Amino acid sequence: MQATVGPCNVPKPRAWNPVEQSKWTSWHGLGSMPSAEAMRLFVKILEEEDPGWYSRAPEFNPEPVVDIQMHKPKDEPHSVPGSTNGTSIPEPNISENGSSVEAQDKDVILEGLSTVSSHDQWTPLSVSGLRPKPRYEHGATVLQNKMYIFGGNHNGRYLSDLQALDLKSLTWSKVDAKLQAEPADSTKTTQIAPCAGHSLISWGNKFLSIAGHTKDPSEGVTVKEFDPHTCTWSIVRTYGKPPVSRGGQTVTLVGTTLVLFGGEDAERCLLNDLHILDLETMTWDDVDAIGTPPSPRSDHAAACHADRYLLIFGGGSHATCFNDLHVLDLQTMEWSRPKQQGPTPSPRAGHAGGTVGENWYIVGGGNNKSGVSETLVLNMSTLTWSVVSTVEGRVPLASEGMTLVHSNYGGYDYLISFGGYNGRYNNEVYTLKLSLKSDSQSTLKEETLSDTTSRVIEPEAEIYQDGKIREISVDNADSDLNNRNDEASEQLLADLKAQKEELEATLSREQLQTVQLKEDIARAETRNAELTKELQAVRGQLASEQSRCFKLEVDVAELRQKLQSMDALEKEVELLRRQRAASEQAAMDAKQRQSSGGMWGWLAGSPTPAV
Repeated sequence: MQATVGPCNVPKPRAWNPVEQSKWTSWHGLGSMPSAEAMRLFVKILEEEDPGWYSRAPEFNPEPVVDIQMHKPKDEPHSVPGSTNGTSIPEPNISENGSSVEAQDKDVILEGLSTVSSHDQWTPLSVSGLRPKPRYEHGATVLQNKMYIFGGNHNGRYLSDLQALDLKSLTWSKVDAKLQAEPADSTKTTQIAPCAGHSLISWGNKFLSIAGHTKDPSEGVTVKEFDPHTCTWSIVRTYGKPPVSRGGQTVTLVGTTLVLFGGEDAERCLLNDLHILDLETMTWDDVDAIGTPPSPRSDHAAACHADRYLLIFGGGSHATCFNDLHVLDLQTMEWSRPKQQGPTPSPRAGHAGGTVGENWYIVGGGNNKSGVSETLVLNMSTLTWSVVSTVEGRVPLASEGMTLVHSNYGGYDYLISFGGYNGRYNNEVYTLKLSLKSDSQSTLKEETLSDTTSRVIEPEAEIYQDGKIREISVDNADSDLNNRNDEASEQLLADLKAQKEELEATLSREQLQTVQLKEDIARAETRNAELTKELQAVRGQLASEQSRCFKLEVDVAELRQKLQSMDALEKEVELLRRQRAASEQAAMDAKQRQSSGGMWGWLAGSPTPAV
């Protein structure tokens, strides 16, 4: 027997106290509201005041609640008069215009994300299980139909818990994850360090956590890997020079590489550097791109288009927020500022982004004054902005530090948001069901099904004990549907073969060009070797000439010294010549005096001196 939705059948918690008594008493103050709406409002208030109330309540099976935004609350089924087996017939659902929608019951019971009927409108998801603690700056990713939430910031404290939301049952569960301390000892485990501002990236059947703020930051960026099969974290050993430790960066998966840009380091220094991690070799590469890069920033958004172009939008510095769009060509490694079309986005930081095909959706963020209320989409092929939806008031969708992930369910694409901060910390889950199906095959099947079922002749109805009406289609409709599906499959196969042939032809051309390029490279390398040899010979000749010049300079210096010595000798010789001439002149003068003195003495009768 299912419990009806009403105040009398609400189970009381086991640990009953006056505070909780006041909570349950407040149920009677909801007035004459519809029971489903009143119960939903009451439970929401109760979870905000005491998130653990549900764990203390006894087990019971509540009646499923119909989405009040789409239909009026369905009345409880009544027993059929005169019935002995207690089989009840549910009242028909009433649409918004008041018409009966009995024929909308189907064999397939809607569950999970398929319960969302509105397109291009944000819808809060009614989830079960113990909700994670409200947070922002956490990481989120989708793996095997589950949305994983790791870490984050709550009241200034970093978190380390790992939560999982099953997208089929919309049930939260906490993952008891351990950190493998040493790769050699798989049995030794410990707890992982709390962090915020990191990035979660799914890779194969695991996901990676890159960078993030921690209480005790390391020198370089740390890469952690989580294996959902063993519920174990492990530290990934990387090679090359890792980027400096940071948080608020963007990490984008491009083929088999991760492209990391920007962020804020432990010293609150904003960054605009670019690094690439090869996931096959786990090697970091520091990239120097040409052109004008984005200014240093954090809390921006990034996306990859066509496995070639990296787009950077928004973000903030310590003083302002940005609304600029930058594109990096990953083949030429050149930054550019392309011209955009459509409405100009407002500046924002802390927003979340998600790509679906060629569309890049931007949700939330703030501008130092208030949260951003509109959800934008950028067509990355035409670079055209448009507004998808707008919310009003201080709601979680107008928050900073929220996360946005993409999931495909039932052929439709869904964007799922969680958490954020807009004056208070949030832990609500919202989803945006996109108006177009993600693949052509799902669209083709849907059109075939709608065309076939429109010609079904008055399907019979059977009433089962569970009170649900099931439709039985006629045989000719099934055969027609199968034929159409076969034709569609054959057409799809033919298209795939044509695409395969075209790709093979393109591959052959690319291989021919590769061979030609290799030949050109070989010729260039040969020419380069010859030029290198000539350069070495010229360098040898130049060295010998330099040695000869040095010797000549030494000889010239010696000759100059000798010349200076010869000048001094010439001066001395000239001096000696003058002295000799003077001596000779003095001797001649002396002889003349002697000869003249002897004659006058003879004449005077003086004796001649003996010689």
